[in-house]
Amino acid sequence: MRSDLLRNTLRGGYRAPASPKRRFSSSAHNDDAFEVAEASKWEKITYLGIATCTILAIYNLSKGHRHHEEPPPYPYLHIRNKEFLWGPDGLFEKKHH
Repeated sequence: MRSDLLRNTLRGGYRAPASPKRRFSSSAHNDDAFEVAEASKWEKITYLGIATCTILAIYNLSKGHRHHEEPPPYPYLHIRNKEFLWGPDGLFEKKHH
């Protein structure tokens, strides 16, 4: 019997029985119109969110901001016992000339 199966398979005469198509839970209701409407709704919400965030960013960036007063020059803030290799000022400090 096994040899007959092999012989028929090699000749191309053997066909496997057709298996029934699996149905998943997502395809059980076949509501394509609902899925399209839902996708369309979230696409509109996304575009509205992008527009809102852009408008808020433009508004916040266009407003002026307060400038703080310079802090008093406390003598204990910049104590230097030894000069830097690049000069008396710090590498990223404003030069006092």
